[in-house]
Amino acid sequence: MENIDWSNLGFGYMKTDYNVRCTYKDGKWGEIRTCEDENITMHMAATCLHYGQEAFEGLKAFKGKDGRIRIFRLDENAKRLQSSCEGIMMAKLPVEMFEEAVLKVVKLNERFVPPYGSGASLYIRPLLIGTSAQVGVKPAKEYEFLIFVTPVGPYFKGGFATTPYVIMREYDRAAPLGTGTFKVGGNYAASMVAGMKAHDMGYSAVFYLDAKEKKYIDECGAANFFGIKNDTYITPKSTSILPSITNKSLMVLAEELGMKVERRAVPEEELATFEEAGACGTAAVISPIERIDDLQENKTYIISKDGKPGKWSERLYHKLRAIQYGDEPDTHGWITYVD
Repeated sequence: MENIDWSNLGFGYMKTDYNVRCTYKDGKWGEIRTCEDENITMHMAATCLHYGQEAFEGLKAFKGKDGRIRIFRLDENAKRLQSSCEGIMMAKLPVEMFEEAVLKVVKLNERFVPPYGSGASLYIRPLLIGTSAQVGVKPAKEYEFLIFVTPVGPYFKGGFATTPYVIMREYDRAAPLGTGTFKVGGNYAASMVAGMKAHDMGYSAVFYLDAKEKKYIDECGAANFFGIKNDTYITPKSTSILPSITNKSLMVLAEELGMKVERRAVPEEELATFEEAGACGTAAVISPIERIDDLQENKTYIISKDGKPGKWSERLYHKLRAIQYGDEPDTHGWITYVD
């Protein structure tokens, strides 16, 4: 691994040694198997290709100062995948099998876990797809579950540094889809056009307002939103927001640090009152916001007047990372060790 510049990794795919797979057929899940092939062979009429019957998760593994590998909130990702399965009628993968597969694939690719102090981590991508041939909108009878891993650096360029975001009223995040990680049917695919346009204009990401009234903040294309004022952590409540495990964790940590926590509707005009704000998620961790521009209304909300992350954002970021890397004790049972 001497050829990998761990401290300058971007957020992208890098080939690793193995992936793991498991097939659902004849009403039951098979054995977890190890695979070296990066490719998937499937029928051209597979339901994942035609009807978006697929879901994926994202979580990370971290190497601590003690050399041990830690996975953050493994059980929460397993349960969120099950929630996705409920929403699009997929065969549920048992939590225990999800956890076994994640531990196996990380152990098999242990040499790709970035070293402590590099700022990088091992990104874990579980994927569940409908594979049986179907013409007509019906659920598949066969499914393939697989996990690959890849070492990654920060999701947003600059890492933990303030960056600009933009509101584009002409685009919707997605139709309300409940609490699952629905992708092709809504969340990520629907955000690509606006996301790329935002990047082309020099913004880190696009922020979406609610699809119905265009009055309330929802989230950005790849992360949840939080704002901070008067020592209060405020995050939107909406049926179309992906239930971020990172955001859920930050709410717990905010209360531990002495903050109040509010999960409620956040009207756009409230952006002018926030002392700090950020986007948060597994990939982004916390991406502090410098400003948010509303191009159609010709408004700019300056969040960071000095261009630096706020004090609460810094404390939350460093506390979360300290738990993930083992620099602080895990008092919540969030860490699973890879031994």
